[in-house]
Amino acid sequence: MKLYCMIRCQAKGVRMRAIWLSLFHLFTFSPLAAQTVSSVYQPGVTTEGAIYFLPKTAVTVTVQVEKTTYTPGDFCQYAERFLRIKEVSPTPSVSYRITAIRQDAVAVPDTTKRYAVKFDAKTSATNVRLSDDGILMAINTEERDYTDNKKLQRGYSPSSFLIPRSSNKPNPRQYMNEETLAAGSTAKMAELTAQDIYEIRESRNLLVRGQADNMPKDGEQLRLMLKQLDMQDRALTSLFIGTYDKDTIQKVFTIVPSESDRREVVFRFSEKLGLVDADDLAGVPYYILIEDLKTVPKPEPVDPKKKLKPVYGIFVNIPGRLRSTLSNAQGIIATDEFPAGQFGNVELLSGALFNKRYTTRLRLNSLSGAIDRLDAELPK
Repeated sequence: MKLYCMIRCQAKGVRMRAIWLSLFHLFTFSPLAAQTVSSVYQPGVTTEGAIYFLPKTAVTVTVQVEKTTYTPGDFCQYAERFLRIKEVSPTPSVSYRITAIRQDAVAVPDTTKRYAVKFDAKTSATNVRLSDDGILMAINTEERDYTDNKKLQRGYSPSSFLIPRSSNKPNPRQYMNEETLAAGSTAKMAELTAQDIYEIRESRNLLVRGQADNMPKDGEQLRLMLKQLDMQDRALTSLFIGTYDKDTIQKVFTIVPSESDRREVVFRFSEKLGLVDADDLAGVPYYILIEDLKTVPKPEPVDPKKKLKPVYGIFVNIPGRLRSTLSNAQGIIATDEFPAGQFGNVELLSGALFNKRYTTRLRLNSLSGAIDRLDAELPK
């Protein structure tokens, strides 16, 4: 008994290359039947058969945003008086900026393409492998081949940006001497701290020029001494100019295209608020445009009066391609193309390949649902 597909569809698949003509046949499908199965059965593999999805492509937009928090220093009002630094703000503030943005493609189950196959003793397609979300990955493949395929082909996973971490800042008060800490007013503490800053800078200049009274014995010791002086300078100066703490956050937006030539707002961005919702007018909109590149011909219409016969085999995608364009008011940010099962057709891989006369191994591209590898050998 052949593999029996429980689903009928209404789309007629396009012809594949001549080398595959002997392996594929054009059939019609009924989406109503697919809907009936999807409402009752969940994807999975049993000893009697398997129910599986084919994938469709979702586009992910990953945005990395840097948050900068400014904290005024304790002596900010004396910055110009003692250090000649102008326009130091006494007001705390928070600002945001986008440091990186990218788009990728990932596979998600297409619930309109849910199919079932039944096993019997005469078939060889009993080793069916599905992804965690029920997408057909492979039939009769070795575990190593399947794992490699899943690792390399399971969509273009959104790559994590390298997120910098703020270094721990030293406490500037640990570099203050006893006289400064015992000062009776903030103004006096600021004056004494400024004097220490100038002395540190003078010591550093003498070391660099080789004029210090106690010069280090080697280059490594000189490097450590200069590093320590720089750290003290920055710590004490921060009491006047304040500190800037940077933190990086990352957010992923997922868009599942169901139609082409549709432009929509993915998110909005504000320099004061960061990432905001797509309907929040406080931010500047960032758009995505999905285009069907129409690389696969449209399926031919089917006569609804024509009686459909059961078909046998494994259904696979003949994917189309989509173009995804990110933009804002300043122009295009990124344009990428990805395979897309939802903009293609479905084809039937003949069930005759999976009878006992052949040793057949099938591996699908987990992003597009197309055939990555098909080996059909006659037994020796």
